[in-house]
Amino acid sequence: MDFMALLGIGLLTGVTTVLFGFGGGFVAVPVVVWADSALGADAMRVATATSALVMVVNAAFATAVTPRRVLGALRGGGPLLVLLGVGAAAGALAARHAPAGLVRWAFVGYVALTVVDLLLRPGFLRPRAPAAGAPGPSRPLPAVVGVPVGAVAAFLGVGGSVMTVPAMRRAGHPMRVATALANPLTLAIALPAAAVFLGASAGPAGAHPHVTLVGLVDLRAAGALLLGALPVIAVLRRRPPRLPDRLYAWTYVALLAAVAVAMAR
Repeated sequence: MDFMALLGIGLLTGVTTVLFGFGGGFVAVPVVVWADSALGADAMRVATATSALVMVVNAAFATAVTPRRVLGALRGGGPLLVLLGVGAAAGALAARHAPAGLVRWAFVGYVALTVVDLLLRPGFLRPRAPAAGAPGPSRPLPAVVGVPVGAVAAFLGVGGSVMTVPAMRRAGHPMRVATALANPLTLAIALPAAAVFLGASAGPAGAHPHVTLVGLVDLRAAGALLLGALPVIAVLRRRPPRLPDRLYAWTYVALLAAVAVAMAR
């Protein structure tokens, strides 16, 4: 039953990867916490690590099928991608040793604060620039923010999109472009984070037989999530749904709020 539930959530993860650039990050974390609840407090650490691996595959696949003209907005962003990776490696190392309760409530707190920020501060729901089809500024984020963004995203397991989509939206990008660009940025964060988690010397104490751990990554959960997600990404990238930009932005906020509530329970 857990496998089938994870497969179903994988379908949702594929949708959120294409529409919102999440790559599986904060959607996967609460689901893996539930599926691996037998691990007790260690479930959060395993969920963060498993989320990183899921994001690597989903974000890489989504990036590969994104039109080159959209990805052109990241031209010249090499230093940003490198610094995101450096920050992500540091954040993943910190997550390996941090108390699980701290990671869980930091996750809830960060997502909740993001929701409040998106609702109250202008530029996301009420963009300053008209939502046009053309990509906005060529550099959606300055390189200097790469390390802190990568570190926080990897430490919490939220993925890059929770931090980068609002920034790109406020830079004038329509939601369609901001969420598409979130996937390569998420990949830059998730790849070194997953490597750190996979290289962990030992899994959590008290691991149960149904949890197949490599380092801190639950391969069974990751496989089920990816099995559901990848076909959906392939289909939706070919025929993406057309959502009004304002509805797109409100749906993004609603998803963040739903996950924060689910993790706080």
